Amino acid sequence: MDVKTLGVFAALGASAMWAIEPVLAKLCYATSDFLETSAVRALFVTLVAIIYVLSGKKQSLRIGKREFSAALYVSVVGTLLADLLYFFALTRASVINAVLVAHLQPIFIVLLGFAVLRKDRLTRFDYLGIAAMIVAGLLVTTRTLSNLYAFRLGGFSDLLLLVATVSWATTAIAMRKYARHLNAGVFTFYRFSIASIAFLIYLMAKSSLAISNVYQILVGIVVGVGTILYYEGLKRLKAAQVSALELSTPFFAAALGLLVLGERITTMQVSGIVLLFPGVYLLSKKEGNSS
Repeated sequence: MDVKTLGVFAALGASAMWAIEPVLAKLCYATSDFLETSAVRALFVTLVAIIYVLSGKKQSLRIGKREFSAALYVSVVGTLLADLLYFFALTRASVINAVLVAHLQPIFIVLLGFAVLRKDRLTRFDYLGIAAMIVAGLLVTTRTLSNLYAFRLGGFSDLLLLVATVSWATTAIAMRKYARHLNAGVFTFYRFSIASIAFLIYLMAKSSLAISNVYQILVGIVVGVGTILYYEGLKRLKAAQVSALELSTPFFAAALGLLVLGERITTMQVSGIVLLFPGVYLLSKKEGNSS
C-alpha cells in the first residue's frame, strides 16, 4: 500500500471516530457538563497518545522548540478555543448550520495553503475530489430538501461557528508545516496534555473534577484514536485533502444511525453516499509526480 493510500485510509478512520464522538458525548452530558467531560476526555486522549508512542520503536516524547510551539498553538486554538466555541454555538444554532459551517473547512485550508504551504499545491483531481466531498457531505447532512432550504446564516452563533471552523483550519496548516515529521502520538500527546492542564486548573478551582460516567472515558479513547489517525493522514496527505476526506463523517454517522437507532436513510443521503466514492477516488488519485 503506497503512502497516499495509507493516508486516505487514516483520514477515513478518523472520520469514523468523529461520527462516534457526538453519540458518546450526548451520553456523557446526561450526568455531567461539557467542561467536566472535556477535561476527562483530554486526559484519556493523552493516555491513548502515550500508549501509541510507547508501542512504537525508539519513540520519545522529546520535541524541539518549533514543534512545541506548533503543538501549543494547536492546543490553545484548536482544543481550548475552537472546540469550546463550537459547542457553545451548538446551544444557540441549529445542528444543520453547525455541521454545514464546519464543512467549509476545506475551503479555508485551500486558501491558507496558498499562502503558507508552498509545497502543498493541489492538482485538478484534488479540486474535483474536494468539490465532490463538499457536495456529498451537504447531501448526507441535510437529509431532505426542506432542511437544505432552512439553512440560514447571519446570527451571532453562526459567526462563532465560522471562527471555530477557520481556527481548526489554521491548526491543520500549523501541524502540516511545522510538525508533520513528528510521530502522530507525540503531537497528540502535547496537544491534549497542554489542554488538560488548563481544564484541570479550572475544574480544581471550582472543585468539580470527577469522572461521572464511563462514557467520558470512552469518548476520550475514541477522540484519541481519531486524532492520531487524523495526524497520520496529515503526515501523508495535503491538508486540504485530509480536511475534505473528513467530510465522510456524515456517512459514518448515517450508517451508525441506521444500524444502532434504526433511522431511515433518505434519497438525498443515498445520493450523497454514492458521491462520496468518486470523491475519495479523486483525492487518492495521483497526477504525474504529485502527492
